[in-house]
Parts: sequence; C-alpha cells; structure tokens
Amino acid sequence: MNPSVGGELLRAPLFHTPRNPFRDSSALESYQDGGLLIREGRVAGCGDYGILRDANPEVPTVDLRDGFLLPGFIDTHIHFPQLRVLGGLGRSLLDWLEHCALPEEARMADHSHACRIARGFVHALASHGTTTALVFGAHFAPATAALFEAGEAAGLRIAAGQVLSDRLLRPELHQTPEQAYRESSLLIHRFHGRFHGRGRSMYAVTPRFALSTSEAMLEVAQTLLREHDGLLLQTHLNENRQEIAEVARLFPWASDYLAVYERFGLSGTNAVMAHDVHPSDSELDRLASSGTAIAHCPSSNAALGSGLFPLKRHINRGVRCALGTDVGGGTGFGMLKEGLQAYLLQRIAPDGMLLDAGHLLYLATLAGAEALGLSNEIGDFRAGKSADFVYLRPPADSPLAAVLEREQSPERVLAAIFTLAGAESVREVRVEGSVVHRSVAREER
Repeated sequence: MNPSVGGELLRAPLFHTPRNPFRDSSALESYQDGGLLIREGRVAGCGDYGILRDANPEVPTVDLRDGFLLPGFIDTHIHFPQLRVLGGLGRSLLDWLEHCALPEEARMADHSHACRIARGFVHALASHGTTTALVFGAHFAPATAALFEAGEAAGLRIAAGQVLSDRLLRPELHQTPEQAYRESSLLIHRFHGRFHGRGRSMYAVTPRFALSTSEAMLEVAQTLLREHDGLLLQTHLNENRQEIAEVARLFPWASDYLAVYERFGLSGTNAVMAHDVHPSDSELDRLASSGTAIAHCPSSNAALGSGLFPLKRHINRGVRCALGTDVGGGTGFGMLKEGLQAYLLQRIAPDGMLLDAGHLLYLATLAGAEALGLSNEIGDFRAGKSADFVYLRPPADSPLAAVLEREQSPERVLAAIFTLAGAESVREVRVEGSVVHRSVAREER
C-alpha cells in the first residue's frame, strides 16, 4: 500500500456516507468489490472496481479484499491532557474534574511531560483510525504548541487551542485575560493553517466552559475570533445538571447556558459545543438557527452519569450533531466504539432514536467534517476529496472475522464492524494518501 506517482487503485469492500442519512435513507453507499482510485493524495474515483479498472488500465491495483475501506474517522471532542486519566469511574463531572482530570492537566506545565503525552496522544488517535480531531489543548501555551507539533509530525489533521480559564479551577490552570489573548494570538500565527493558507493544523478558540471563564475571558475569545479569519470555536454546553445550575448562578442575567456564549458571539457555523445533554427547546432552536454543531460523547455521558443525550430532539429541530470520544471522561480513543455506544444508549433512552450502521458511519465521518467546516475536503470518498481513510482487517482468530465469514449484507457487515472492531483491526491509516499509521497483525509477525 505504498502510494505511487501515477496513482493507485485500491480494491476492497468499502463504505461511505456522502449524504446525511438522517435526511436521506439511501445515504449509505457500499461496494462489495469496490475500488478507490487515488491520485496525488486525492480521491479520483470511488465505485465498482471493474468499472474503475476498465477506465484506468494504466493504474496499478492494490488488492485489499481481505479487509474494508472506510473514510478516516473524525473526533469532534477530545482532551489532549487527559490521556493518563482514562478509567476514573464512579464520579460525576465536577467531582471527576477536581480529583482526576485537573491534577493531571496541571502537569502539562512540565514541557517535557507535555511533549511525551502529545506523542502518545496522536499515536493513539492514528492507531484507532482517527485522521482528524478537534482537540482541547492544554491550559499552557508551550504544551498546546507541543500538541500541534506532534500532530504535524504524525501527519494528522489537528484542530486545537489553548484552554482558556480564569476562575474556579486549580489556580495554576488560570490565566489573566491579557495573558490568554497574548498567548493565543501567538499560537494562532504559528499554527493556524487556514490563517497561513497551508498545513493541516487549524486553531480553535477554546474557553473551557462558562463555569470557569469570566465575562472578561469570554470577551477575549470573542476578540480572537473577530481578529482572525477561519478560526473554530469549541467549548462545553449543558453537560451536567450541577454544572448548569452553577452557570446560572454565575451569570444571573442569562436566560440559559447557551445565552452566556451568545452574548459574546460564541456560536455559529464555526462553533462546536460538547455534550448538550440537558438542553431547553429554546436552546435547540437557537443552535439550529445559528448552525452551531454539537459533539455527542455517549461514552463520557454514561461514564460520568451525565445523562442520556436527546438525539431525536436535536435531529428533529435541525441541530447538527457529530461524535466525540472526550477520552478522559470517556472510555478511550475508538470512534467505532463511540458509534456503538451511541446506538446502545439510544436504544434505552426514553425518547431514543433507532440508529443503523449508516447513521453511525455518518456520525463518525462526514458529520464531523461538516461540524468543522471541512466537508468539501474530507468525510467521504467523493471525487476530489482528500484521500483520508482507514483500512480495517480483523485478526483471523477474532470474533469479528468469524462473523464476517458468513455475513454478506453490506449493512450487516458494517454493523458488525461497529460492534466488534477496535484498534486491533486497524491495519493502515492515511491522510492525503500518505500513511500515518500501519500495524502488523500478530499472525503476520
């Protein structure tokens, strides 16, 4: 699977969702004998292998029929400093932050430690098939720079930002608004690919959440967005009822949680807000009208006891939704597992939404691209897009391999992949046609 100058034709079963399955029941497209034609890092064709073979006889074929091709996964909410706090079970959000997450995040002040965690973090993303991630950086500018540098070295698409907070956390995690503006501006000029017209890095202005950001700090976020074109905005919204009540106390003038951000222009098509487990109808309508996207993190919502995400209310009111792992508060880096958890929790939610494999693939791929404003570049295999993809092949002795021996229906095959596949099945990952991760199965060693 080495890219060649003249292109290559990958032959494998493949799946993608070039349309939104919540609006189009035929959105899932699959090819049992599929072909993915790649030229100069772009998708030049996707469809039936025989048709592509006949139209491009000069292009060498790479036979991958013992596995599957999917678009690269897109994680729309994940915390870089929380790699080492996975598994902190039995706590609710604010308690977990105080005792698990924030002490570890304070360690990011140690630059050598931050660099080591950054390398492990981007490796974990790639090894699980994630090619693009919207990441909460660190509260410290050098550590956030280390994340960008590690992402660039690995070849991943990383959208991230220094986390902004000036109250109610550990004192060493606070910045003054002036410091936050100065350090964020320097990071933007250094790493924001859109600002420079190059690179795979993007900058996301990142107020942690309204609870830990004063009005002066929210004004800094607003100023940064006004001064620089193409930035993203990421934060948290309506995750936990105790958090919501505290935000209402801190901002007595606000009609609800979302109104705090709206006063400072922190919503819109460039904004992704994580969780939104407990929204009001008014908030949903305003999220939809502004184009603000929600990063649904089902594993984290369950692990921290935050609640069951009202997916049907979001979809029915036109709110854009994608998936995020959250990581420290969740259960790991696997977007396939996150899709499965979304399915499971919707099955038991009082007003749950029945999801099929096409919905899960969309939420893990194109929906994330749409949330990040990158749907013209990534998220599916339409011609002209970047060749970002994951090649999955389960170990020969795995339960997934056993299931796939008998299953022929494309929808059932994809459902089995979401149910049973993990990092052990991720064999190769590419961004713009270049390999960013490759593993060797144990039976091949």
